[in-house]
Amino acid sequence: MAEFPKGFLWGAASASYQIEGGVQEGGRGESVWDTFSHTPGKIKNGDTGDIAADSFHRWREDVQFIKDLGLGAYRFSIAWPRIAPNGGEPWNPEGFAYYDGLVDALLEAGVQPWATLYHWDLPQVLQNRGGWQNKDTAQAFGVYARRVAEHFKGRVTHWFTINEPQCFIGMGYGTGEHAPGLRLRVEDQLLCWKNMLLGHTLASEALHETDSKNIVGLASCGGVCYPASEKAEDIEAARQEMFACLEGFHGFSNQHLLDPLCLEDGPGKPDFIGLNIYHGTAVRMGEKGPETVPYPTGGPRTAFDWPVTPEALEWGPRFAWERYGLPIYLSENGLSCHDWVSLDGKVHDPQRTDFLLRYLQALAKAIAAGADVRGYFHWALTDNFEWAAGYGQRFGLAYVDYATGRRIPKDSAAWYGNVVKTNGKVL
Repeated sequence: MAEFPKGFLWGAASASYQIEGGVQEGGRGESVWDTFSHTPGKIKNGDTGDIAADSFHRWREDVQFIKDLGLGAYRFSIAWPRIAPNGGEPWNPEGFAYYDGLVDALLEAGVQPWATLYHWDLPQVLQNRGGWQNKDTAQAFGVYARRVAEHFKGRVTHWFTINEPQCFIGMGYGTGEHAPGLRLRVEDQLLCWKNMLLGHTLASEALHETDSKNIVGLASCGGVCYPASEKAEDIEAARQEMFACLEGFHGFSNQHLLDPLCLEDGPGKPDFIGLNIYHGTAVRMGEKGPETVPYPTGGPRTAFDWPVTPEALEWGPRFAWERYGLPIYLSENGLSCHDWVSLDGKVHDPQRTDFLLRYLQALAKAIAAGADVRGYFHWALTDNFEWAAGYGQRFGLAYVDYATGRRIPKDSAAWYGNVVKTNGKVL
């Protein structure tokens, strides 16, 4: 039986471009993902986020689903171009009105809103001026954060400034797999990184200055290492490898993101760390130092071909807590399965339930070992647009029929609802 602390926060997560649709409604401006997804050959099957899960029109159903699950919190992102079609002033009242409806409905349902200010949908007008290569983007982000904080003061008090900079810089400005699709030199990627850190700091300052009750963090997806055995030398090898100082720019690094923000007091130091963890790498101590252990041939993999490694949810939080001493939330965890509607009209996803059981049991071990883990957000609430993979990957607790927008709760939703209800005692 797993043990979770009293008051442990159970939630689910989403992101604006992945679920909303309504890209030309409500005064919304164009984002880099609108441009990128409409560029031939960039997205699998030519998919776009034009409609996505249609949450722009169906958010009331989503809130009811959240309430039915008994969740304590919902992590969603605010689309910068919906609030600021031109990247800044003039602000869009229709954009605020959309999120007003969502936030107020969550509060009425007894669900704590956790808002992410930037989940990759940069206004295209800012990209036209250089995007994150331009320091002005960081300044604009700070102004946007302050305006949003002022608007939602007293209603939203938990914030993520930025989600997964390792992804949107490493894959958007490095490999070109994601929007805006650039392949820059390492030096130019590091400039983006510098501006992102500045943007986070300015946003964090704005949020704290606007309301002293605001709790501010960011979500990292740095690589996770776990020991190949319980031997002390293997544990030390995994610890070293997880925070290795790599030469040049290595996108999926914890060290490059969290060290400069968390190891010294400053205006950008987060109140908590969000960790997005899906899998990890086994490490052992070799003759010449830490070495990775190859994933077993034929080992379990998700529909996205990611390895299934529950140990990542034990050791990732443990190592992050040891190094930074800041409260931790699992801001994303889940998997893509080959889900479909069965002849009985239901969606049976036993692999998701098994995956979550294994990973949440591992998370309980991290807490038992002393890691200050305060909450868990399942990725995702509903199936959605999975970036460059389009609609071929289904991560949701609710199945989405993209032809109609209809939501069908999967078997895993009822299972997760029971976990929430019992605070993990059923695990």
